[in-house]
Amino acid sequence: MVVVAAVCLALAGPVVSAGAVEPPAAVAAEDAARTAALKAVTDAGAAAAIAEVRDENGVWRAGTGVADLATGAPVRVDGRFRAGSITKTFTATTVLQLVGEGRLGLDDSVEHHLPGMVPNGGRITVRQLLNHSSGLWDPTNEPGGLFPHTTDPGEIRNWLDQGGLTRSITPAQVVAASVAHAPNFPPGARFSYSNVNYTLLGMIIETVTGRTYAQEITARILRPLGMTGTYFPGTATDIRGPHAHGYWTLAEGPAPEDRSDRDVTVESVTWANSAGELISTLSDLNRFERALLGGRLLSPELMRQMTTTIPAQSDGGPVSLSYGLGLARLELSCGPVYGHDGGMPGFASQLWSKGDRQVAMSVTSRGDEAQAVQQLVAQGGFLEEALCGRNQGGGEVRPKLG
Repeated sequence: MVVVAAVCLALAGPVVSAGAVEPPAAVAAEDAARTAALKAVTDAGAAAAIAEVRDENGVWRAGTGVADLATGAPVRVDGRFRAGSITKTFTATTVLQLVGEGRLGLDDSVEHHLPGMVPNGGRITVRQLLNHSSGLWDPTNEPGGLFPHTTDPGEIRNWLDQGGLTRSITPAQVVAASVAHAPNFPPGARFSYSNVNYTLLGMIIETVTGRTYAQEITARILRPLGMTGTYFPGTATDIRGPHAHGYWTLAEGPAPEDRSDRDVTVESVTWANSAGELISTLSDLNRFERALLGGRLLSPELMRQMTTTIPAQSDGGPVSLSYGLGLARLELSCGPVYGHDGGMPGFASQLWSKGDRQVAMSVTSRGDEAQAVQQLVAQGGFLEEALCGRNQGGGEVRPKLG
């Protein structure tokens, strides 16, 4: 589920730590270029965008737009947001840690750990869940699944008014909805992004450890890394502490101005579970990314497994995005970067790394489908600027998986 956006109203200045190793003039030029690239996201229609870059020069943060359309309050760069599918990298890291401990295997079958849960589960492996090659149908993104697929604003409004976004959906219900539908293809045939893969991985974590996936990820990753701004909301529908509001734009007539923005900040993300439940901050996500790719969480062999990718595009176009075990590879003008994106109603996020540089971004979107594309391209432009530097080119980068 992805929601789109409009109008930039404020721009917060960047924050850079002392002790930068680049000459001051070069740092100032880099800051200005990053700030302009971030503002392009709200110029394309997003309500707000915040970003943080960490590298050998320190920490750069900036925000553009407003946190709340009703009050016009500027967005805060230290605010929390729904990280969406970036959760998958946390889930995958925990699964791989269990593999390293000998408590499960990448070639174990789903049937072995979750007997009777998935038809043909004996032929679907943990690895295929991790790299989205299981073929399992995704009831959270496909028409006929758990959510309405309609452009009729009246139908969407009625669904929202009836609590469609705030109802709880259990992992078992997500899996049941998936297996009630025929699979997309035989296991291992190709890539097809499906949230149910990570729902099943969360269940496997719980079966192997006897604790919930949220407890395991908190104990193994959040607490050791000091990620105090990150948590799993469970059945809670709010976001704790400072945060930007998320919006769903509804067309009310044929003209571009005939639309309204529905505040969807309060929502249940139980349907996303171990595939997308996490709430976090920019600094926490960058801390996790640096620890993961720096080898603090997984052995070199398991990192090799995690970063071994398969093509994530099958439309015949150039393959700029490929997928490993919960970690994606995105081709930029300066070479490959590793990370993940995330999308929840009202929120979009990016987390990518190249060498010793990490980039985290959160966007609150609104607008129509054309604006959604423009905002995604602008996010790609910011990643180009933040990870590759000035005058790198690279064309239209669209960093979106689900």
